[in-house]
Amino acid sequence: MTIKRHEPSKILSSCVEGGGMVFTAGIVADDPSADIKGQTKQILDQIDKLLAAAGTNKSKVLYTQIWITDIRHREAMNEVYLKWADLKNLPARACVEARLADPRMLIEIQMTAVK
Repeated sequence: MTIKRHEPSKILSSCVEGGGMVFTAGIVADDPSADIKGQTKQILDQIDKLLAAAGTNKSKVLYTQIWITDIRHREAMNEVYLKWADLKNLPARACVEARLADPRMLIEIQMTAVK
C-alpha cells in the first residue's frame, strides 16, 4: 500500500492518504482572532484544500470530529458548517467540548474521507 503525506511538519502531517482513505489532522484556524464562525470557515477552507490535494472532496467525507472550547458556540459553528457541507452526503459526526492547546483557538476539526 502506498502512503502519501501532505504538508508534513515536525510532529504531524496535515493530511495522509493510504488504502483509499484520507485522514486530515486536527485543523485549527490560521487567524485565532476571528470569532467561532470565522475560525470555522477558515478551517473548512483549509480542509477543502487538503481533500483536493488528496484527490477527494467533502462529498466523500465519512466522519468528522469537532472539538469546540465552548459548547454554547455549537449553533453558530453549525451555521457555517452546514453552508459548507454537502447536505446530500453528510458524514457521521461528533462534536465535543474540549480545551485546546492554544487558548485563542475556539475550534479544531478532523475529517476522514474516501478517495
